[in-house]
Amino acid sequence: MYVFSATAEATKAFDGIEPGQKAPFIVYINFKDLFGAETLCKVLVMREGFKDVVIEKRQWLTPEKCQDQRILDADKGLREALQAGFAIQLFNE
Repeated sequence: MYVFSATAEATKAFDGIEPGQKAPFIVYINFKDLFGAETLCKVLVMREGFKDVVIEKRQWLTPEKCQDQRILDADKGLREALQAGFAIQLFNE
């Protein structure tokens, strides 16, 4: 499981985000290969209506962390990614 901190430019208006404005994301990808996970991250953010995706930080989550109940209870995105394969969180500033 990888978790990415990324920014991307909006191509259309969203709640509180105008076209051309950059927005921050946290993206969870349940994939073993870093290159593949980064590619999926970019594609999934672009499918949501954003472009010019820049991955700023990346972290590999060990299987132990992904199974730690305390972490799962506190992190909704991680739970969703374990079930669906990915999760995207947009942060409005």
